[in-house]
Amino acid sequence: MKKKDWISVFRDFSAKALKDCKDDELDKNDLTYLMNRDIKNFADKQISELNQSGGTKIVLNEVLTITYASYVVMLETRNQIWPYDFMSFSRRIGELWEPFCKLAFEYPVKQLKLVDPPEFKDFKNSEEIKMMKYIDSLKVNENQKNVLKEMYSVPWNLVDSGSIKMALDLHFSQDGVRYNCDFKSGFSSNEKGNTNRLLLVASVYKLLRTKEKTLLFVRQKESENNHYLQTLKNSGLWDVFCSDECYRKLREFTGADLRGWLDNNALWEDDVTPAFYKHLKTNDLIKYLTW
Repeated sequence: MKKKDWISVFRDFSAKALKDCKDDELDKNDLTYLMNRDIKNFADKQISELNQSGGTKIVLNEVLTITYASYVVMLETRNQIWPYDFMSFSRRIGELWEPFCKLAFEYPVKQLKLVDPPEFKDFKNSEEIKMMKYIDSLKVNENQKNVLKEMYSVPWNLVDSGSIKMALDLHFSQDGVRYNCDFKSGFSSNEKGNTNRLLLVASVYKLLRTKEKTLLFVRQKESENNHYLQTLKNSGLWDVFCSDECYRKLREFTGADLRGWLDNNALWEDDVTPAFYKHLKTNDLIKYLTW
């Protein structure tokens, strides 16, 4: 089906689901959650029923179309329930961008494999075994070896292996290299905690005995981000790609031209309802519809 047809399908679904939910007299928070969930589940169902015999490019195009149509209606429906302000709308647009980009990896044109991230406890145990073997090989007496082992264990005992999460937004392997990726709409507020975590996780990946790379994909232009992005970019631990450069890199990995698809299909201002467009225009929210 064409984009306009899918948008119509999702509007019909949303209208019925919203009526059913309103009968339960839910508050706007719960109602928004349920509608977002139901629309996403409905989109997932449509995607699962696609005929995938037409080739990867055709399938990916259909998946992108269904997903975009679901986003249009998801935004319209939320605005009916709880009108957007600039904070909630800009945040929501950013939240939807990451899963949209990841579709190119879930339905890749090029060969790649999605993988699970390693567990920090496995890295910790592996390093400990290697160090214990090395200490045992030293030509010193047993008492000295025990002292060295105890000294080595002190900093590790300060680290709770469960508190360091190695999982990022996306992990895949291609041509013998494992890529560990994080997606970020932008760095425009206090990102100190998140920045420090990303630096820590990337430093662990750098210590692994495999070919690992950490990539950061950012929706906004580099100039629109604050100093926390520069901290990551200048750390030597992250390869950072912003805006159009981000889309070029995604295409290099997946073979999917997301930038071209968005330019030709994501015509937000034409695709949303007149009522929603009026709200966006009146409240100066149109500028956030930039992917």
